Amino acid sequence: MTPHLPTPLPDVTVVGIGADGWAGIAPRARDALAHADVIIGGARQLALLPDGCEAERVAWPSPLRPAVPGLVEAHTGRRIAVLASGDPMFYGIGRTLADVLGAPPLVLPHPSSVSYACARLGWAVEDTEVVTVVGRPAARIAAALHDGRRVLVLSAGAATPADVAALLLDRGFGPSRMRVLEQLGSEDEQCVEGTADGWSAPPGDPLNVVAVDCRRAPGALRLGAVPGLPDEAYEHDGQLTKRHIRAATLGALAPAPDELLWDIGGGSGSIAVEWMRTHPSCRALTVERDPVRAERIARNADRLGVPALRVVTGAAPAALAQLPAPDAVFIGGGLTAPGLLAACWDALPTGGRLVANTVTLESEALLAEWYRRHGGELVRLAVAHAVPVGTFTGWRQAMPVTQWAVVKSGPVPLDTLTGADR
Repeated sequence: MTPHLPTPLPDVTVVGIGADGWAGIAPRARDALAHADVIIGGARQLALLPDGCEAERVAWPSPLRPAVPGLVEAHTGRRIAVLASGDPMFYGIGRTLADVLGAPPLVLPHPSSVSYACARLGWAVEDTEVVTVVGRPAARIAAALHDGRRVLVLSAGAATPADVAALLLDRGFGPSRMRVLEQLGSEDEQCVEGTADGWSAPPGDPLNVVAVDCRRAPGALRLGAVPGLPDEAYEHDGQLTKRHIRAATLGALAPAPDELLWDIGGGSGSIAVEWMRTHPSCRALTVERDPVRAERIARNADRLGVPALRVVTGAAPAALAQLPAPDAVFIGGGLTAPGLLAACWDALPTGGRLVANTVTLESEALLAEWYRRHGGELVRLAVAHAVPVGTFTGWRQAMPVTQWAVVKSGPVPLDTLTGADR
């Protein structure tokens, strides 16, 4: 959590600046810079200012975010101007400053690189997916890849286009058209074009945006936008919530933006992965006691575009003690571990959701008891697949899954808990 500065708040104006430098800054923003006592920004941005700006110039240190409160507080009492690339509120310093100050600063934006790129390409901004890899793993791009979609990647530097091409090829999108737009808005603006599977351009200008027209290669596995990805999308050792049960489970968990899921007994991590794929702000952590499976979960998360999935290696309920409170909990394994179900229930806030799946009679009896006490829905999910029977076709029944789904409405009455639950 970003600490707030004490009152009175510093006088801070945030000015967006593009690759066109001083020439592209609007009169009001120029005036703010001309009257500032100190101008804080990146070295590249500060170099774009003319000699006529007589304010003290201070370059951001690295890493930037931890230094912001102290640097702003050090100049309290002076008129501070902060330079930011493009729109300061779009993956920029504006959000950080708003958190630090406890109130939004005056922000004078410049067109963002996304606006410039869409203008050059003729793409509608509202129909374009934007993924940033600045300070974030490139694997995040994978979640945005769908045949026919347009994706803009905010680059971390000159090496990003080659990284994007390699990822597209690896994820089955080698035929995708790529355009690297460099120095957008400046006199040196240029575009380098090719396809991911034939990308051979050398590293160019570090100030670039990568535009991708997504095209899935023939025969590549198709991944949809809703839960229930093909089982083949996962690396697993058999410990996998199968596709149809997974879709029903995610429906019961009902993920919403900004929510956090605990996935207990992760196995292959499929529930947590698909929870996070429902919205970019969804968060999840999975608890898996087997280190080999824990590493496999991390690989699945990376491949399917949610590398921020947190994997906790350890046995529940002991491994749950220091975790942040969840909005929802899924228990896919270890239900009969002493105290596990009670620990998960206690961690949930009122209104939180809990979903538990099992295929064993012992765990089913435990879920039936909790259903008796707390209500919710207790269902049995059965799936059968058509298989050859000689020269004919018949049904092969998978093991039925008992599922309990409940919304927490209040604390657990202690006198109803058995010794195993406490």
